[in-house]
Amino acid sequence: MQFSVSPARSVRGHLRLPGDKSISHRYAMLAGVAEGTSRIENYSSGADCQSTLGAVEALGITVERQDGAVLIHGQGLNGLRQPAAMLDAGNSGSTIRMLSGMLAAQPFSCSIGGDASLSRRPMERIMKPLAAMGADIEATSGRFPPLLIRGNKLKPIQYEPPMASAQVKTCVLFAGLHTEGITSVVETIQTRDHSEVALREFGAEVNQSGAVISIQGRPKLHPRQLRVPGDLSSAAFFLVAATLLPGSELTMEGVGLSPSRTALLDWLSAAGANIRITKVELLAGELTGTLVVKSASAEGGVIEGATTAALIDEIPVLAILGAASRKGLLVRDAGELRVKETDRIAAVAENLSRMGVQVEVMQDGFSIAGGQRFRAATLPSFGDHRIAMAFAVAALASEGECVIDQAEAASVSFPEFYDTLRQIRQS
Repeated sequence: MQFSVSPARSVRGHLRLPGDKSISHRYAMLAGVAEGTSRIENYSSGADCQSTLGAVEALGITVERQDGAVLIHGQGLNGLRQPAAMLDAGNSGSTIRMLSGMLAAQPFSCSIGGDASLSRRPMERIMKPLAAMGADIEATSGRFPPLLIRGNKLKPIQYEPPMASAQVKTCVLFAGLHTEGITSVVETIQTRDHSEVALREFGAEVNQSGAVISIQGRPKLHPRQLRVPGDLSSAAFFLVAATLLPGSELTMEGVGLSPSRTALLDWLSAAGANIRITKVELLAGELTGTLVVKSASAEGGVIEGATTAALIDEIPVLAILGAASRKGLLVRDAGELRVKETDRIAAVAENLSRMGVQVEVMQDGFSIAGGQRFRAATLPSFGDHRIAMAFAVAALASEGECVIDQAEAASVSFPEFYDTLRQIRQS
């Protein structure tokens, strides 16, 4: 579908964002292997997280969808059952990578795949540590989905991923749940810690000593009553929109503020954004709070090293802010963007060029000069939800009406995005 976006004078209003996608995935998977019924409120409405629920159901776990909540009737670590058909992860790299850790330890074989985009995403990063634990996994051309996973009795290991990845860490820790012993991940660059928090909430013994995160195998996981915080990655689009457009003010309540995720707020504030945090509280181990953002003159900046790993999902929309900022934006060490739902470096560069913005592309990033203006254009999403939403934000600040092509891609993480955009847009 196509979605037209006209320039806005400002954005204003109060928002409640959908449940955090990363946390929703983890809660659903862990609830499935807990011993009893968990209730999860504000579970993400995005297609990716619905793929995780579908996979959990296909593994023999009863899932009830209620108004505003999901009930998952967990059957314990030994309760998963062989699915009748290939598990469908849809477009979700999180689903296939994290769930594979649990599947590798089951006493049955199964396959897990997804759509055309997911089938192009490399899986060696999880296959290597799982093989070291004793897993038997076959992949298309040795590295792509679908995966055929022949369940085995796994052994604990200590693993240091070659690149920072919360999905790989989670895959190994989830596999470690099923081992007799202690499984460890060495994380030299910190990634989001939602898995560690969720595992502890469900009753697992997770410890951290320096860069080493360890889990004791075979715990009894307890059912929980949980509420998923609002998604900070979804908030990023509105933080940028309000910063860009003069006279804007947005309030977003109940947003997740995990210290492993707030590099976004730190970077935006350093770049000149006007963001205030109020009503901070702890919710099942996750910090939440209210964000108030007002328009500001952004300076721009640099994203590199550990900051790149922390902001990898937000870089497309930060590129929009960078083009309009005073000093522009330089992104380095972001080669991971080449193997997301699409090649996000190429997609950002293509759409910025269509809008008349000059961008210099590198293999692992890009450089955008500041002080540029956005002209009207037709902007393909390339089937990528973050590209669709980032350029809808750019369209709000453009000189004329823009058209987002394949706009439905936003539904992967934020089906309500365009309705929310209409609600806050001031013409």
